[in-house]
Amino acid sequence: MGNVTLLRVVHAAFNLFSRNAMSDQLIYLDHSATTPTDPAVVEAMLPYFTQIAGNPSSIHQVGRAALQAVDDARYSIGEILNAPAKEIVFTSGGSEADNLAIKGVAFEQSRRGKGKHIITSAFEHHAVLDTVEYLKEFGFEITYLPVSREGFVSPDDLRAALRPDTILVSIMYANNEIGTIQPISEFGAICREHGVPFHSDAVQAAGALDLDVKALNVDLMSLASHKIYGPKGVGALYVRRGTPLLPQINGGAQERRRRAGTENVAGIVGFASALRLAEERRASYVTHTSALRDRLIDGVLASVPQSHVNGSRERRLPNNANIAFEHVEGESILMLLDQNGICASSGSACSSGSLDPSHVLLALGCSPDWANGSVRFTLGKDTSSEQIDRVIELLPGMIERLRAVSPSYQESVAS
Repeated sequence: MGNVTLLRVVHAAFNLFSRNAMSDQLIYLDHSATTPTDPAVVEAMLPYFTQIAGNPSSIHQVGRAALQAVDDARYSIGEILNAPAKEIVFTSGGSEADNLAIKGVAFEQSRRGKGKHIITSAFEHHAVLDTVEYLKEFGFEITYLPVSREGFVSPDDLRAALRPDTILVSIMYANNEIGTIQPISEFGAICREHGVPFHSDAVQAAGALDLDVKALNVDLMSLASHKIYGPKGVGALYVRRGTPLLPQINGGAQERRRRAGTENVAGIVGFASALRLAEERRASYVTHTSALRDRLIDGVLASVPQSHVNGSRERRLPNNANIAFEHVEGESILMLLDQNGICASSGSACSSGSLDPSHVLLALGCSPDWANGSVRFTLGKDTSSEQIDRVIELLPGMIERLRAVSPSYQESVAS
């Protein structure tokens, strides 16, 4: 049995187990953290692990075949983004894409004497927030735009914050915790009026929203494969032609000298395949998940007293339901959910090990107690109405059980 055939047999067995586990036991509602890799994506990747295993920088036929696969993937992604293939830079994921965009533009703009002022929002992903904090060590000044109670950044606030020495604006397309969708086309237009590069983290937007970079007025845009049923460890940064960018990884001429290192050929092929499938399924995915999302929100709010939706009900990702439960700890809710075979999260997977309240919810003006009592449910393409009904059936009892031992809840009832 050949290696590729063996891999397919193993994958088929694992996929069968996964289907059985997901249908009979697990209810996976943490798709914003990561998605299972689509079998069609795995199938597309398999030849590049063994049969076409050349280095894309090699000039022999196996290397040329690997390079052709990377070029085809770049062209496919460029088509979806309405961008030339040469403006797509492959990375190890969304975090690296954010780092390359922010550090790359900041250091290059500073080197050219353009200034050291950066604008972002108070509820960005930590891949953005930690990066701009790091830049403070090099003398950069950061302005954090406020967020409304429903989870939106104001274009007027952006316009007012721009200065002659502003060298970059970075505002996410859709928030990873509460799912609110920002008017980034308007942000981009404002930045373009002032000649300031505009970056958007679109990691959560792929598969649910339009990614046309021209319509969105972005100069840089980050994407990640594993949020759209592709493999982990691969992503991309769109870089508009003429955007100043200093490479952050040196050592080779790959990616037009914007990001050194041997390309992850199988991952890149899988990413392109996943993005193509996500774009083809986008309309049906939005219809399916938004209906189930509303069913979940309405069912929980109707059956659990003192529960509230975080963020806007209307302008949010179709699969995102972030709900606050007063007088309980989100971590305790997650533990009970997990014991009943339901996977959810308290916010960003990148900060799930922290006991601090969500910075996103604090930016909205939520109290620390409110933020700590919030749970994020994020649905997927295979989520069923039966699974949602099961969550609605079990959750009220869990909250009641936790509130029975909550001093703050007892005080609220007594008063």
